[in-house]
Amino acid sequence: MWLTLAIIILIVLVIVVAVPLVQIVVPVFGGRPSREELGRYASLPHYDNGKFRYPLESKVLMSFKEMLPAAWEFIRGNPDRNPREALPYVALGEEDLRLSRQPRVIWFGHSAALLQMDGLTILFDPMFGKAPSPFPIVGGKRYGGKLPMQLEALPRIDYVFISHDHYDHLDYPSIKRLEAKVGHFFVPLGVGAHLQRWGVSRNRVTEMDWWEEREVGSLKLACAPARHFSGRGTTTRDSTLWCSWALRGREGNIFFCGDSGYGPHFQEIGERLGPFDLTLMECGQYDEKWAAIHMLPEQTVQAHLDVRGGLLLPIHWGGFTLAMHSWDDPAIRVTKEAERRGVTITTPMIGESIPLRTEGYPNRRWWEA
Repeated sequence: MWLTLAIIILIVLVIVVAVPLVQIVVPVFGGRPSREELGRYASLPHYDNGKFRYPLESKVLMSFKEMLPAAWEFIRGNPDRNPREALPYVALGEEDLRLSRQPRVIWFGHSAALLQMDGLTILFDPMFGKAPSPFPIVGGKRYGGKLPMQLEALPRIDYVFISHDHYDHLDYPSIKRLEAKVGHFFVPLGVGAHLQRWGVSRNRVTEMDWWEEREVGSLKLACAPARHFSGRGTTTRDSTLWCSWALRGREGNIFFCGDSGYGPHFQEIGERLGPFDLTLMECGQYDEKWAAIHMLPEQTVQAHLDVRGGLLLPIHWGGFTLAMHSWDDPAIRVTKEAERRGVTITTPMIGESIPLRTEGYPNRRWWEA
């Protein structure tokens, strides 16, 4: 008996020591803000006791009683959580990805998107990896297992905007492969430590706080709030900030939501930074139990209206399965709600171009095929 107890205690101790050690040693887990940076965060109204906070409580509403059936639902699986066939996409080569005279957005699935306007090429949350996990051998794999293009086909990227440090938005292998092509990175507070650990020089990274604004050439950009959380390891939850981004240029005004539950911040963004020609709005990986951190599709449409959006592009779906709903449920529900509310919505295939400030936008319901 005592031997068994000693073995159990030893195993627990090894886990307690090994897990943090692995997270320190393995680069995929990223870096941590310096003491000086943490000291500067202490004066912020949305930073308390070493963690960033959204003004409203944003709990995942699951008691232990609720967790058991939810865990069983994950284990049992839903046959429609993943598409039964590879998703259709538009194949892209170097010529297709070169800077376009017509301002446009190309969606790559999940939240990754390319924006070309004002003579610039911009990437949002360029997660191009196989799985949203620190170790790709585990975790839900990308639908179809491949992208519509080779990363080498991407042109030089002027700016990369990161919304937060979760694995399905900030991907270590993708950053390593893209880094030489990128002019500058814009990230929320604390996320720069990850990039610096991965070899991106400090002078190529700008960290921004909520409501902070910058002018870069013809672009006016603003880091705006979101209702979510952050963290890449067991001890780093909420240690870095999460955000949305607003970009205003000569050829378009764009809002990129990142990940967010619904909240009053959307209306404030609309009042302070809107209106927008196009919103890339989160719509996927949701559940009533965690709606405070991931909007439901009907809330996606309301958030679009709150920020005073013109054309709505639903994102955060079509790439990975991270929730229990059917893979196409986001598209079905958001298009239905947009139609009911009179909202103009675009539903491109992965790799399909969406021209800005024009009436010609993709709206075929390709997931029904």
